[in-house]
Amino acid sequence: MSLLQKERDVITRNEYADSFDFDEIEDFIRNANKEMFISHHFKKRDRLLVQPRGGFPTYKKMFELYEEFMKADIDVLPLTIDSNTRLNDYAMAQKMLTLSEENEMDMLNGYPLVNHGYRTTRKMMTHFNKPVSLRHGTPDARLLVETALASGIFEIEGGPITYMLPYSKNFPLDKAFLYWKYVDKVCALYSTLNEPINRESFGPLTATLVPPCIVIVIQLIEMLLSIEEGVKSFSVSFSQNGSMMQDIVTSHVLKKLAREYADMFGGSDAIINLVYHQWMGAFPRDKNLSDSLINTNTVIAAMVRADKIIIKTRDEAFGIPTMQCNAQSVANTKYTLRTLKGLPVVHDAEEEENLELEVRAIMDAVFNDPADTLWRKVFNTIKNGLIDVPFSPHIINHNEVITIRDESGNIRIIEKGKLPLPDRCFAYEKSKVNLPESKTEVINKIIHDIGAML
Repeated sequence: MSLLQKERDVITRNEYADSFDFDEIEDFIRNANKEMFISHHFKKRDRLLVQPRGGFPTYKKMFELYEEFMKADIDVLPLTIDSNTRLNDYAMAQKMLTLSEENEMDMLNGYPLVNHGYRTTRKMMTHFNKPVSLRHGTPDARLLVETALASGIFEIEGGPITYMLPYSKNFPLDKAFLYWKYVDKVCALYSTLNEPINRESFGPLTATLVPPCIVIVIQLIEMLLSIEEGVKSFSVSFSQNGSMMQDIVTSHVLKKLAREYADMFGGSDAIINLVYHQWMGAFPRDKNLSDSLINTNTVIAAMVRADKIIIKTRDEAFGIPTMQCNAQSVANTKYTLRTLKGLPVVHDAEEEENLELEVRAIMDAVFNDPADTLWRKVFNTIKNGLIDVPFSPHIINHNEVITIRDESGNIRIIEKGKLPLPDRCFAYEKSKVNLPESKTEVINKIIHDIGAML
């Protein structure tokens, strides 16, 4: 028995999980309908795929949500996991699931997949026969991902950086790297049986004035870590940042460098996809403005030639949207996409050159770290502040990078902390901003820029 299989036996032996029959699971994945694999749909590339968010605690409500989405002609179903499961607290998830079922009241903010088990959940997945994306925010997702794959969920979002720095304060980053290494190994293992399991990184990060160079670097790193373990289908992603032009520039540089670095590190046979998130910051309370924001996001997704768009709803400012509101947003987004034909490819050579130089400089700093493995190099780079995510709650993140918007809405770096940006790039960033004279005015402008869409 391999070391990996020994570890899998330990991880899946949990009192709140199904007893795992790995031979049966392999047989299920080997014979699963290809329509359930998002990698199969990406390969066909006949349209931009639309995916909402959504998750309810009980099987019954989750099933009803999927029925609503199917009426809206959904492309990719979501499975959003509850916050207790995200913290590996399966005992509390079970307690809240029982209360939800007994009282017909949602006591969890998502679907407790581990507690429902893969045998039960698989019935729902095979019934709808659609690709499903697992979305959670868990640093240690080993049992959750094992359960998801056994259930027929063949896209796994997240990574050791993107599910740590925006979501966690104290979870050890080095452990997160090792736990996600396990996830990637299992995804790669199952990818040999049928269509590839798709791994997707979470580009929005804190969704708060994160400069494109940081987003791209982290996307490239999580892609390389997955490819290193044998993953053959990977989605890099980013979210609307408030400037259509900067999003277009970001998409060009991200796509170019993702392909280049994947090829450079042994992933020339890996399929790289682009995912675009609609606005991830604070939404306006005026629902008509929310509709306008969502429509603008959809146009940008078409402009950047994304492979998938992850959508929001007009009720975003008021808590968890209803399933009907979610389904309506899917239908509206698909309608807008049908009207967008023949859009031009737009470039800004100066911005693309500057962004590419910034990304290459940070990637060089990662590779030049003396550690013996890629994940250790990345760990050291974050620990030393050479990668720094604005507004991250995690104690390892330096939070020395300060950003602000220029007059065109582009996010600009005004304090670079320890980011290894070339002098000409940092000078370019600062030249685009007319900073207020006092610190108080700068802080007020940052607060204003955070709420740019309100």
